[in-house]
Amino acid sequence: MTSTVAVRAEGLVKTFGSTRALDGVDLEIPAGTILGLLGPNGAGKTTTVRVLTTLLRPDAGRAWVAGHDVVAEPQAVRRAIGLSGQYAAVDENLTGFENLYLVGRLYGMRRRPARERARELLERFNLQEAAERPSKTYSGGMRRRLDLAGALVAQPPVVVLDEPTTGLDPRGRLDTWSMISELVADGATVLLTTQYLEEADQLADSIVVIDKGRAIARGTADELKNRVGGERLQLVVADADQLPAARTVLAEVGSGEPVVDENLRRLSVPVDGGTKALVEVLRRYDGEGIEVQDVALQRPTLDDVFLSLTGRIAEDPDDAPGADPKEKK
Repeated sequence: MTSTVAVRAEGLVKTFGSTRALDGVDLEIPAGTILGLLGPNGAGKTTTVRVLTTLLRPDAGRAWVAGHDVVAEPQAVRRAIGLSGQYAAVDENLTGFENLYLVGRLYGMRRRPARERARELLERFNLQEAAERPSKTYSGGMRRRLDLAGALVAQPPVVVLDEPTTGLDPRGRLDTWSMISELVADGATVLLTTQYLEEADQLADSIVVIDKGRAIARGTADELKNRVGGERLQLVVADADQLPAARTVLAEVGSGEPVVDENLRRLSVPVDGGTKALVEVLRRYDGEGIEVQDVALQRPTLDDVFLSLTGRIAEDPDDAPGADPKEKK
């Protein structure tokens, strides 16, 4: 593995009984970038994370993290990574400060640097006022932030974030996004699994979509959106009786089958050359006396990509049905 690649997986296979959770997954994360790992329930995201972090041995295939083989050199891999999982791994009987200090000491930090790093992270995650309280008194969002802080204590070169913003309010999510961006600016490499497609859109340099244990698409957010097609024209007409005529125009101007929502009097259709198509539709509507109340020209979203590739909408992720039940929500 070259020094410019921080994480690489080749042909990972993992089975649980009759369930093939991973079926030849390949990944590559250049150093100093964020890879977003997306997939529907049972796709294999968390199983992939557990293999890369040495919590599971693959049945076949190989993987390297920070230049170390995850099977042959598990201790070296563990020293090179920080992990924040789907569930906050904090000791509820310890204070926030004690949790982070303990992590620092377990990483081999001396007492004073461990104390200083704990205080620094408590402040960065807006937990300083609760630093001396037992973490069992924290809200779910506070425990999530403390868990993420714990993954960063040793300033690891590779950070694995499995659903890092689950349970956070919108402000907490934005703060976490900012922290993740800062990590990469400081040179870290991040593997991010998320149920929030806008999170991957906002943060990830590249995205891999997995389904049924296989990587079915990869690329930047823009590249994946381009696979769905061009833009989508969406209109709302004033009179439901005009929907048939409005649909006929869209069918002739658009590049696909129009979708009609009669209750909302809304129509949408994929279009090529979005602005020209918009002008043409409005010209023809005007000529036929069709009154438009609202109009929008939209690029595909990652939700559209997800649905197009997997045939399913994004949901709260569970992993393979045969996996450790503690991984299930």
